[in-house]
Amino acid sequence: MARLQLDFPDENFVFSTTLTVRITDINAGNHLANDSMISMISEARARFLFQMGVPELSEDKTGIIVTDLATMYRSEAHARDQLLFEVGLMDFNKYGCDIVFRITRPADGRLISLAKSGFVFFNYNLSKVVPMPNQVLTTFEQALANQQNRKNQKENNQ
Repeated sequence: MARLQLDFPDENFVFSTTLTVRITDINAGNHLANDSMISMISEARARFLFQMGVPELSEDKTGIIVTDLATMYRSEAHARDQLLFEVGLMDFNKYGCDIVFRITRPADGRLISLAKSGFVFFNYNLSKVVPMPNQVLTTFEQALANQQNRKNQKENNQ
C-alpha cells in the first residue's frame, strides 16, 4: 500500500491556534495518541470556523459535515507539549472544501503532523448536501487573499 503524502503551500494557512497535550492524551507508547490528535484537529477546526464567523448550525439548520480525514504523522508529541495548529483552506468545490492543518511544536520547531479534512455543507431539515453558502465562500476567499497579500508584502520588503 502506498504511503500517504501531504504537502501544503504556506499561503494556504490563514489561522493558527495553540493547544496543549494533556496527560490523558498520552497512549501506552508514552506519546500523543492517534485519537487524541484527531480530537485536537477537530478543536482547531472549530476554533478556526468560529474565528471566521461560520456557525456550527445556521438558522435554516445547515451545518458542516466532515467527509474524510487524512493524517500524516512525522514526530512524537508528549504530555504538556504546546502544539501550534496552523489551519488553511484548499480544493474548493460547490459544496465545501478541504481544511488543512500543519501541527508543529514551537519549542523545537519539529513538524508533528500534517492533516487534511474534507467537508461539505449539509441541511439537516432537508437531509441533503447543499452548496456552500456564498457568505462563507466569500469569507474564506478573503482570508486566502489577505494571506497572499501578507506574503507579497513580506517578499517586497526583503
